Amino acid sequence: ALLTEIIEDRHGRKSIIVTSQLPELDWYEAIGDSTVADAILDRIVHTAHRITLTGESVRKLKAIKSR
Repeated sequence: ALLTEIIEDRHGRKSIIVTSQLPELDWYEAIGDSTVADAILDRIVHTAHRITLTGESVRKLKAIKSR
């Protein structure tokens, strides 16, 4: 519920940066309450500037180089 309060407080008034490795649809299961998940996603997703990273993990690449 804390995440919901933070997002509600900032929605439409201040910026918020959210990072996640979960696709949006997986948030419902992770949050556990579809009503709360809908509220959070409605406020985040529709006004978001998305940056999607692709490619190999930097940690994985560094591990290969250090061998």
